[in-house]
Amino acid sequence: MQDASPESPEARALRPAWERQLDRVRPGTRPFEIARRVIVGVYSDGFIHAGNLAYLSLLALFPFFIILAALAQMLGREPDVQAAVATFLSTLPPTVENLLRKPITDVLVARGTGSLLWLGAIVGLWTVGSFIETIRDILRRAYGTPYSKAFWHYRLGSIGIIIVSVIATLVAFSMQVLLTAAEEFVGRLLPFADKAMLWIGISRIAPLVLMALALYWLIYSLTPSKYRFAPCPKWPGALFVTLWWIGVTMALPRVLGLLGGYDLTYGGLAGTIITLLFFWLVGFGLVIGANINAALAETPEPAVKGPASQG
Repeated sequence: MQDASPESPEARALRPAWERQLDRVRPGTRPFEIARRVIVGVYSDGFIHAGNLAYLSLLALFPFFIILAALAQMLGREPDVQAAVATFLSTLPPTVENLLRKPITDVLVARGTGSLLWLGAIVGLWTVGSFIETIRDILRRAYGTPYSKAFWHYRLGSIGIIIVSVIATLVAFSMQVLLTAAEEFVGRLLPFADKAMLWIGISRIAPLVLMALALYWLIYSLTPSKYRFAPCPKWPGALFVTLWWIGVTMALPRVLGLLGGYDLTYGGLAGTIITLLFFWLVGFGLVIGANINAALAETPEPAVKGPASQG
């Protein structure tokens, strides 16, 4: 692992006690100090990891949906796959959505069912696992913690996270189907139930809530165990990444429109470049979110006196 951020909690813990005490009394507020830690951490690793995540996001996207299709077939929830694809595409800028919609659909149709689908799912576990491990590495660099377990241990953990994520996705879209049915029932048979319709309408923001919860669970699961179980906040990073994702999705088309698009520079590859740019920006936001959590964390007291052993 490369050198961790000098503003990670582990690195701060190794500084002399007088210097750490001085941090508390030097001019400036705590928000200013946290912002400085985030900026230093992002500058140290953010650009490298954002590029890696952009590549792995595009590489792992198709295998993830293949895994989703395989488990949906096993659980008898095949219709939820298309709902998951449609909801995911709705979170992307129009250019990215148009580029990915047909390839994803073609892959799922080509895989169909049976052994070919499951073979793709097995291979996909490794590919998506690499994406998960990259996020783990981002968090470890942000917190300044080294790896302390065998390679296979982390890979098995990544596979477990993938399977839980896929099952949670299927459950979430099953709930969306129930909400749609409830809305039709209330609208047709109980037209006077305005309040019920209002609450059902509010539930339409469920995909955004699910995105925030999924990001929180992912960040929490991959945070080094010493900080995962310590009273350090993990939700600010997840909330930031969710808002960042929504902001990038809304702003990217307008910014590209002001710049005249990428067609004049990249020609037929413009759609691919914009897709990579989108995933790069999302990856950069994820690095910022990880460093926000690390900046808010203080090293648990036992770790200051002993070696930095992490799970």
